[in-house]
Amino acid sequence: MTTLHKDILTGLVFVAGVIGFINGEFIISSALFAATTYASNININRKNHLD
Repeated sequence: MTTLHKDILTGLVFVAGVIGFINGEFIISSALFAATTYASNININRKNHLD
């Protein structure tokens, strides 16, 4: 999976979390925000490790 695909997937999960939060699905949106944060930190750490 390329970096672009990972960034797109992270963005889509974040948008799904925002939509879930607006609709009142707080447990699901919290899980999606946690997944987004985790994936984003993994991507940042991998980019820093490669430099």
